[in-house]
Amino acid sequence: RLVREFVAQNNTSQIKHVIQILSQEFALSQHPHSRKGGLIGLAACSIALGKDSGLYLKELIEPVLTCFNDADSRLRYYACEALYNIVKVARGSVLPHFNVLFDGLSKLAADPDPNVKSGSELLDRLLKDIVTESNQFDLVGFIPLLRERIYSNNQYARQFIISWILVLESVPDINLLDYLPEILDGLFQILGDNSKEIRKMCEVALGEFLKEIKKNPSSVKFAEMANILVIHCQAADDLIQLTAMCWMREFIQLAGRVMLPYSSGILTAVLPCLSYDDRKKNIKEVANVCNQSLMKLVIPEDDEMDETKQSMTLPAEPTSEESFSKPEAVSSGESPPLHCGRSEWDITVLNQPPSFPCSSDRIQVTLNLDGIVQVLDCHLHDTSIGMMTRIAVLKWLYHLYIKTPRKMFRHTDSLFPILLRTLSDESDEVILKDLEVLAEIASSPAGQTEGSGPSDSSDVRPGPVELHVPVRAGQLSSSGTKGLECSPSTPTMNSYFYKFMINLLKRFSSERKLLETRGAFIIRQLCLLLNAENIFHSMADILLREENLKFASTMVHTLNTILLTSSELFQLRNQLKDLKTLESRNLFCCLYRSWCHNPVTTVSLCFLTQNYKHAYDLIQKFGDLEVTVDFLTEVDKLVQLIECPIFTYLRLQLLDVKNNPYLIKALYGLLMLLPQSSAFQLLSQRLQCVPNPELLQTADGTKPSASSKRTTASNIDYSELLQHFEKVQNKHLEARHQRAGRAEQLDRRVVL
Repeated sequence: RLVREFVAQNNTSQIKHVIQILSQEFALSQHPHSRKGGLIGLAACSIALGKDSGLYLKELIEPVLTCFNDADSRLRYYACEALYNIVKVARGSVLPHFNVLFDGLSKLAADPDPNVKSGSELLDRLLKDIVTESNQFDLVGFIPLLRERIYSNNQYARQFIISWILVLESVPDINLLDYLPEILDGLFQILGDNSKEIRKMCEVALGEFLKEIKKNPSSVKFAEMANILVIHCQAADDLIQLTAMCWMREFIQLAGRVMLPYSSGILTAVLPCLSYDDRKKNIKEVANVCNQSLMKLVIPEDDEMDETKQSMTLPAEPTSEESFSKPEAVSSGESPPLHCGRSEWDITVLNQPPSFPCSSDRIQVTLNLDGIVQVLDCHLHDTSIGMMTRIAVLKWLYHLYIKTPRKMFRHTDSLFPILLRTLSDESDEVILKDLEVLAEIASSPAGQTEGSGPSDSSDVRPGPVELHVPVRAGQLSSSGTKGLECSPSTPTMNSYFYKFMINLLKRFSSERKLLETRGAFIIRQLCLLLNAENIFHSMADILLREENLKFASTMVHTLNTILLTSSELFQLRNQLKDLKTLESRNLFCCLYRSWCHNPVTTVSLCFLTQNYKHAYDLIQKFGDLEVTVDFLTEVDKLVQLIECPIFTYLRLQLLDVKNNPYLIKALYGLLMLLPQSSAFQLLSQRLQCVPNPELLQTADGTKPSASSKRTTASNIDYSELLQHFEKVQNKHLEARHQRAGRAEQLDRRVVL
């Protein structure tokens, strides 16, 4: 009644005096009953003032908010009731004081007393109604407080925060999307709350934001939120990880190349998810889409040497000065998990994009290839990662070598060792992808170096080997290249090709198990991906100088088996079978010199190339060799090969006894070498089918056969080849004697 009289008299000084007395002498009194009376009095003042209460809100609200912290729950309830009446009367006039009201309400939301909590909920609903109705809400001033409060660990406070975010998001005049980078990290942390209700509310809020992002992608600050998503894509909580991964998928598809500066961080988060089992199938599927979408963003223009040409320009976005400033954004009381020796926070720092000048209207988005390669290399070195992740890493490397070969070859020397080690992987799929990468490195024109090659000085060849252009991947048989990506690069051998061959043979030499179990598989796949002639030519050239004679013999046997039996080498076999061209004759001579490490394989090469007289001459030399069980086993295998479809033409030539006498003599020579075994019986039965055996008698004046004419026309010095064969076999004999001597000395030491 008193205040109404003062209002009627327009006596503002007396009104302020009444409010001051109620505040200082009652609401802030030491006596609890006086405080309760003061709160009731302040509420009564507000009711009496009516619409004029807006002029005195500061004086009315401050003492009430102070009582929110009172130890007496009844008094906190009175304070809540008083503030409700004040706000109800003032309505929109309280908005300038919204931050202090919100701050007080956020504390009451977590109040342990149910009555106080119930009262705060009524006040909360009232305040939400006022904000929804008004178009004068100060969002800019409110965001710092919201960003601070969103990191609360109290469930009720979190529920209160989410409810307000949902309300603000629903108001058409309030564009909360502009300030999403400020609160996104906190939202993802709330998403991991133990309460299902809070998680559901947070999920809804994030879903609404994502819908808004899809509707208005041009106004979204993708770059400011990218690292936040990278962190939460690595969360231990499945819901957080799945939600963050879904957001990342949409960001990559909507923002496009704006996300390229964050590629290394995205890959760090996405790649491990590709090896998840069915328990995390949803995360795995979304991660796969993210990976594929990000890969498509890399384009050939990224390989341009001129930085101004290699990037694409995009509209600049204003950056927030306080975005992602709280350390709580990445800490939850536990040490962050490590990835390749770096924490999640380290990843965020490492992948910060270049600062965009505010005065610039356009920015450049460049591919941070160094960071991407570092992440890929790190994952390849990590033996604990799953098969699908390793395959994805190799696909990325292959894609980068295709799209940005010049830049990628700066990293080839560092990647080469781990790519070679990956050939020992347990998975055939991983090895296939690894071979594709190595083949692209070996054939890409960007890898051609002028002057000296990349190999070590110890591996430099004394003379160049002529390498021919390989068959394009598209010309290979569809069955052989099914599932393989074709390289668009010019199919020429570069300086890394020979280095690859040298290191591959070194790996076979040091890992005999790899040679035994995967050697043939690796070489056959390389013959599909590269030129088979180049592979055999270079390997033969390297093996010619191999000091480990035992390995050289084993490797030659492996290569010979592949040459004679693999469908991938059909074209090369036909080329060698006729020796019609200079290239084929050069290849034969190169192979022959290395094949001499293994006598039986040398004979089989002569059979393949239809050099039957020379094969017969070689078999004549076998009498001077040390005949071992291994030697006889290889002769046995050669007899089995003669019965295979590969040598159908050879068996048919047995019908032409007159023109192929040395073929028959060579086969009889093999028969004489064999003991009475199944192979002996097999070859003996075959030779019994030869017609007119008396024609085997040949005189010195016999007319030269067709095969002799072909041999003479080839201009191959077979006497020199025979001398080379004897020289190599003498080396092997000396080596065997040395090994036997060392073994004998070791036995003596053991006895002593």
